[in-house]
Amino acid sequence: MESANQGLLADAMTDVPVDNAARGAAPEGLTLAEEEELRAELAKVEEEIGTLRQVLAAKERHCGELKRKLGLTPLDGLKQNLSKSWHDVQVSNAYVKTSEKLGEWNDKVTQSDLYLSASSTLEDWNEKLTQSEAYKKTQETLSQAGQKTSAALSNVGSVISRKLGDMRAHSISHSLSGYSIRHSISMPAMRNSATFKSFEDRVGTIKSRVVGSRENSADGLHSPSGAGDKPPQDNAPF
Repeated sequence: MESANQGLLADAMTDVPVDNAARGAAPEGLTLAEEEELRAELAKVEEEIGTLRQVLAAKERHCGELKRKLGLTPLDGLKQNLSKSWHDVQVSNAYVKTSEKLGEWNDKVTQSDLYLSASSTLEDWNEKLTQSEAYKKTQETLSQAGQKTSAALSNVGSVISRKLGDMRAHSISHSLSGYSIRHSISMPAMRNSATFKSFEDRVGTIKSRVVGSRENSADGLHSPSGAGDKPPQDNAPF
């Protein structure tokens, strides 16, 4: 909107006639013809700027519509702009020169006599330390302590497992012994109870009846004529 207004304003300014008397005297060193030519060129350039602004605004609107259709958010555009800016920085002359300078300084430092001497001294100290008796004794002591700790933990685990097994076996045997004692104590008392005796008498009666009926059936099968020897039953009512 602003660009359109500016373009319209420029067009309106170019359409307004300018009186030579209102303009005043021509700038020093310019004739009236040169001034007219410059003013005409200025108006043309301003008109082109207004046109370009309108075209740019239309292009920006079209770009926004395309991004919306593609699902691109402003955050994506910001990331893309940052990536492009970082790439531009990396390929810029200042960045390249700075990287080259840092590389040269690093080479100079690592190849200097002071750096090489310090590195050699540190390596000598490290070698002397690792080969010293105190270092070896300390390493052996730590190794033995680690082995003893592992063995102690293993023994503790074995003892705990054995104790748990003994406790479990003791509880099972105690339960079984308690059950057998209760069973041995309760059986005589149950046998001497009136309920058990009554049940035993009933079982004996049923057993004797079953055995008697089986014997009578067997006698009937072995002597079929014996049925006529039996006295006739008296069916008279009581």
